[in-house]
Amino acid sequence: MRVMVIGVLVCGFAAGACSRAETASASTAAVPAALAAGTRSVPVATAGRAEPAATPAAAAAAAPAAAMRELTIPAGTRLPIVLDTAVGSDTSRVEQAVQAHLSEPVVLHGQTVLPTGSRVSGVVTNVAQSGKVKGRATFSVRFTSVTPRGDEERYNFRAGTVTRTAPATKKRDAMEIGIPAAGGAVVGGLLGGKKGAVIGGAAGGGAGTAVVLNQRGKEVRLGKGAPLVLRLSDPLTIRVKR
Repeated sequence: MRVMVIGVLVCGFAAGACSRAETASASTAAVPAALAAGTRSVPVATAGRAEPAATPAAAAAAAPAAAMRELTIPAGTRLPIVLDTAVGSDTSRVEQAVQAHLSEPVVLHGQTVLPTGSRVSGVVTNVAQSGKVKGRATFSVRFTSVTPRGDEERYNFRAGTVTRTAPATKKRDAMEIGIPAAGGAVVGGLLGGKKGAVIGGAAGGGAGTAVVLNQRGKEVRLGKGAPLVLRLSDPLTIRVKR
């Protein structure tokens, strides 16, 4: 009888121990499950992408562009300039650079688009010295770009060509031939009468012709500081501050 009681107690104790072990095992297994459930509950974006915030450098680069606007100077607008480079039929050559600057501002809608002193650049396109027999001295300059004062951006434009030609010398040539001829006729008349006057006039005229043929005509020049006026052939768009 005593042996039976002891056996019952031993079995009860073993059953209680097994029950506690199973409870601890279930609790331990529940922790990872809860953690896994918590992890799955965190929302994850799967569609679309947020735009990155603008960096300070990008904002600084965009600021100057936003502070500028474009103004268009219409065709036909006058550009008064002053030469900074002297040009001459006997001193310049084709493709030589020519510099000038605006002597007056260009104002559009109350705003200065091109200030006084803006650089104007061009090139010599044609040059010819005067000839001994015929051909007058001439040169041509074409201005093609402007750089606003205080700015480094250059803007190309089209305008009429500036051309200068020396005046004709026919009247002067006639006087230079006629005076020696008249003098020769007077001397010939004094020495040989009518026949001498004819011979003397011919001789004097020949001498005058020789002088003219040996002389070149006048050259034409525009010195530094010479004023000119250009006229735009096409509209010209300039970026200015707002």
